[in-house]
Amino acid sequence: MLQMYLTPSYHILVKEVVSEFRTRYALNALLMFVVTTLSIILFSIGAESPSQDILSGTLWIVIFFSAMSGLSRTFVAEEERGTSLTLRLLTSANSVYLGKLLYNIVLILVLSLFIALAYLLIIKEFVVQSYGIFWVTIFLGSIGLASASTILAAIIAKANTKGTLFPVLAFPVLLPLLLTAINATKMATEGAFFTEAIKEFQILISFIIVMIAASVLLFDYVWKD
Repeated sequence: MLQMYLTPSYHILVKEVVSEFRTRYALNALLMFVVTTLSIILFSIGAESPSQDILSGTLWIVIFFSAMSGLSRTFVAEEERGTSLTLRLLTSANSVYLGKLLYNIVLILVLSLFIALAYLLIIKEFVVQSYGIFWVTIFLGSIGLASASTILAAIIAKANTKGTLFPVLAFPVLLPLLLTAINATKMATEGAFFTEAIKEFQILISFIIVMIAASVLLFDYVWKD
């Protein structure tokens, strides 16, 4: 049973990766967005010394809007190319969801890693003292963003105002995740012990589990309607 879902999901993942490297739509758009945003933040700071709380929040604002720019087209591209009907005929809804989810996780992990490294290098005032907490937060936060964004992208794929509707729907859903990730990042800058951030990690993991479980239950209805 598991193999029945994994094989089509793997092929969908490969299709998405190959398609992205052919067009480079998401990668180029995200790269330009990140570079522009970080440059604006750097120029805005100037000679000021913002608190670590503000810088931690700013980091996740950049990651959030970057994710919204790239993940919103997860299912829109299928509708525009007319390949959604082919996928409905060839494989199950859960296989499509799993393949898209895996692609989004890979994309947002690469994106978040790039943003975090660039942020550490460019924003000198942002100093991380506990890298264990910091990188685990980036990892779990990225998976959480991908898990919520996948089902939301499927919901808005047929809407007329796709670009504006996606962040409007995503923000209230992702707000608990963002607040928890910001708090954990603040703990990383304060040099907290790893065990002190366990509560935040548990919240992030719980969010991921709930979003994926709910998406698996609902995706069949969203995909076929």
